[in-house]
Amino acid sequence: MWKQFLGKISQKSLKSGSGGRGSPLQKSPPSCGANGAKAELRASPPPQASAVAAAPGSETREDVFLRKLNVCCVVFDFAAERGRDSPDVERKRQVLVSLVDCVSGAEEPLTEAMISACVRMFAINLFRVFPPKLHSGGATDEDEPFFDPSWYHLQVVYELLLRFVMSPVVDVKVARKYMDNSFISRLLDLFDSDDPRERECLKTVLHRIYGKFMGNRSFIRKAVSNIFYRFVFEADHYNGIAELLEVFGSVISGFAKPLKEEHKLFLWKALIPLHKPKTVGVYLPQLTYCITQFIEKEPKLTGTVIRGLLKYWPVTNSQKEMMFLGELEEVLELTEMADFQKCVVPLFRRIAQCLNSSHFQVAERALFLWNNKHLFDLISQNRQVILPIIYPALERNARWHWNQSVLNVTMNVRKMFFDMDERLLLTCETNFQAEEKRRAASEERRRLVWERLERNAAFQSVTGDIGFAVPPTSAPLVAPAMT
Repeated sequence: MWKQFLGKISQKSLKSGSGGRGSPLQKSPPSCGANGAKAELRASPPPQASAVAAAPGSETREDVFLRKLNVCCVVFDFAAERGRDSPDVERKRQVLVSLVDCVSGAEEPLTEAMISACVRMFAINLFRVFPPKLHSGGATDEDEPFFDPSWYHLQVVYELLLRFVMSPVVDVKVARKYMDNSFISRLLDLFDSDDPRERECLKTVLHRIYGKFMGNRSFIRKAVSNIFYRFVFEADHYNGIAELLEVFGSVISGFAKPLKEEHKLFLWKALIPLHKPKTVGVYLPQLTYCITQFIEKEPKLTGTVIRGLLKYWPVTNSQKEMMFLGELEEVLELTEMADFQKCVVPLFRRIAQCLNSSHFQVAERALFLWNNKHLFDLISQNRQVILPIIYPALERNARWHWNQSVLNVTMNVRKMFFDMDERLLLTCETNFQAEEKRRAASEERRRLVWERLERNAAFQSVTGDIGFAVPPTSAPLVAPAMT
């Protein structure tokens, strides 16, 4: 009972103090006393906290993106800071990683200002001049590749560039305004980097750019052709030839049939001369793949390729000659009969020289061509032309070659021709013996002539210096002028 009484008194006092119904915080006027000030602080956040909370809301998505890109435009000298102890170095990497996530997960299209800033950041970080000392490579440089110390940042920049090119939120028309021919040309120059990791990233980026920026395809092909020209005829050293050929292997496979004249010129003037440098072994698999892609697109180009191989065929480099024989076999596997007959004579003259090579691996590799079923069929149908060219080389190997393995394979090839056409083989043998007799008789006559000259020189007395004849003094030295 006392509790109920006291509760009614407290309710009456609250109503009289409020002057009406409702909550005292909503209806009472603001108080200037100490208790009122505390209530007001509890109801609203502090001024500093509200200002900090409002800052991200006032900054747009574009402003945040551009601010991060500006942070990444600072380039550090990793040659002087190998320890990466600077906090700014790690901060830049973290910002780059956040930009990669931002571009990968973006749903709204990037504005033109954002695209322009991205391309500017790529140019600042990637485009640089390589030290000349890194280009004086040798065998040690190939065994121990150089690794760029700035790869700590370059790796993330290349990842961002790849995501940028592949992203569907990047407008191609806007991006082409900034990733123009100049940008692509400087990007291609980076293929000369000594770091294989950078060249691998560039290979993927170039392939994506070629696929997405269709308006730049013609320029990319011309720029790569110029790189090949400089490498073959001027520099004789370029690190990224294998990677460029690997990109163009997939590009050539996408050429439409029939091939354009521009593409055929690229084969004859850019790809085939790449057989000339001494370092062809570094990129020969990629080069062979590109050439076979052309032949598959247009088989009539086989004659062009074979003539190019014969033009740049090595003479003193046995290892290179073995590589040429391997590539020649791959080309001949794609050759049709009509194209084979056009180049059969110069081709088998070169093969005959390889059969008589003193380097047993070259001779053995040339003999192994007969193990190829398609090539064996081509030879058997053209044996009337091929066997007279090949038989002298086979006979010399059987008589005088020093390597037993070469002798055994030579006898097997002779047996193949014997089973193929015994009468033709015996005719070639007869002609070879007659030619050997004529050659022996010619050598004997030459020997007798030299012996007679030596006898005459031994019995003739030397009375003076007869090294040169002096014209008589009566002879006029200048022809008389016509009057």
